[in-house]
Amino acid sequence: MPDKVKSTLMLIAAGEFSVGILGNAFIGLVNCMNWLKTRKIASIDLILTNLAMSRICLLCVILLDYFILELYPDVYTTGKQMRIIDFFWTLTNHLNVWFATCLSIFYFLKIANFFHPLFLWMKWRIDSVIPRILLACLALSVLISLVVTENLNDDFRSCVKVKKKINVTVKCRVNKAQYASIKICLNLLTLFPFSVSLVSFLLLLLSLWRHTRQMKVGATGRRDPSIEAHVGAMKAVISFLLLFIAYYLAFLVATSSYFMPETELAVMMGELIALIYPSSHSFILILGNNKLRQASLRVLWKIGYILKRR
Repeated sequence: MPDKVKSTLMLIAAGEFSVGILGNAFIGLVNCMNWLKTRKIASIDLILTNLAMSRICLLCVILLDYFILELYPDVYTTGKQMRIIDFFWTLTNHLNVWFATCLSIFYFLKIANFFHPLFLWMKWRIDSVIPRILLACLALSVLISLVVTENLNDDFRSCVKVKKKINVTVKCRVNKAQYASIKICLNLLTLFPFSVSLVSFLLLLLSLWRHTRQMKVGATGRRDPSIEAHVGAMKAVISFLLLFIAYYLAFLVATSSYFMPETELAVMMGELIALIYPSSHSFILILGNNKLRQASLRVLWKIGYILKRR
């Protein structure tokens, strides 16, 4: 690959990383400042803060892997460094998916209008169990990460990661099936929380449809807060679903490309696309949350005021 193209792609990766850090750090900072001020934190703020922190970690892991792979590929030949990267990428990847799923479920329980006893019980209990659910997500993600990294041996990491031409040994060919099966299981595990988010979105859509039917008879022409809440929550969930699909496909490309010749461009493009998901979704969440949106407008106003004075 020409050095000019490589440099351009690395600049784009650095730009995506900077934007993602800015958006997610803003979410975490606003919620933490409010927590320190009021000495309490709402469930939605707790979920958003944990989601933002996990995405900052994911961005750092992806960018670190990206630059090491392109600038210092020989670092991976020992296997130990690759084991560390594998662990943290798997951990942050699963944390992101599970925390985003918690956000989807929270939106569904708080905004949807159903009268089933189970739904009403879950709606009543959700605020009190959110901290325990987040801790369970962390424990599950750590467990999955440990299992994955322990089952990927160091010799095979050297075979698939190092960019120098290596003769494909019998050991590498035997371990390829093991690596592929583990990656398939890993991806299937992320499909479960993704499916839960999809079901939450469909149930929100059903709730909105039922609510609009009920409101048709007594329509007054005024804006309905319930409809606005439904639409806002659905935007947040559907954006997560679409961006995660793109991230998921990019992750598959970056992973499978290690088995193919001339993998450099495929890996770089795959990781560039993967960076879009944790970078852009934070701004969608900011625009959809009144407190975060108002805080961002205040910051922009102050920046504009400072620039005018200069």
